[in-house]
Amino acid sequence: MTELLYHSDSYRKEVKAKVVALEETAVILDKTIVFPGGGGQPADAGKFLSLGYVTRIEKVKKLGDDVYHWCSGPIPEIGRFVNCKIDWQRRYELMRTHTALHILCGVIWRDFGAKVTGGNMEPGRGRLDFELESMSTDFAEEVERLVNVEVEAARPIQVKTLAREEAFKIPDLIRTKINLLPEGIKEVRIVEIVGLDLQADGGTHVANTREVGRIKVIEHKSKGRLNKRIRIAVESKE
Repeated sequence: MTELLYHSDSYRKEVKAKVVALEETAVILDKTIVFPGGGGQPADAGKFLSLGYVTRIEKVKKLGDDVYHWCSGPIPEIGRFVNCKIDWQRRYELMRTHTALHILCGVIWRDFGAKVTGGNMEPGRGRLDFELESMSTDFAEEVERLVNVEVEAARPIQVKTLAREEAFKIPDLIRTKINLLPEGIKEVRIVEIVGLDLQADGGTHVANTREVGRIKVIEHKSKGRLNKRIRIAVESKE
């Protein structure tokens, strides 16, 4: 079972880990900081450093209890220790973007009572679809104002893991139209923007809404009678 360090510390950029198994060009470590993707958040990019060699991580995916890192370059042997490093700039942009989408979701749920019907993200940009019947002419402007109020409120983001039964006692834990949590999951990871939003989520986030930076609504449009799309971008940070 791979220890998922990205769940406990999203800010960790490097870790020394042991190769415990190989599946052709896929490396399985005893622990990893590389997020394998999920919930609309893309997988991390990164590399292994071992004995002076650089091995690029081309693809990563969680299969069962293990995280598989498909690589190009020298493949480290079983039992070898490697320094695993992620592309931190990409990770941090995704952390900020993911938290921005949770802020958007929290605002739309609080003020409009609408559930999410879909979404995805890339570094610095993302979109969510909501079960909304209509949008006023000044809707985008008002949403942009509201989400940036929450950014400036400097709300802390807290992460905890609860037993499934306990987690589902929380009202409105699932903000998506369809519950995407597999039935077999015994523990549920909870991400809370204190005072605004609380959801089941497996991705990486910043520690405070102020880290997100200014959020810009760059598009809003109807995708159907009960499906409205909002695209956002977060300001770049040099």
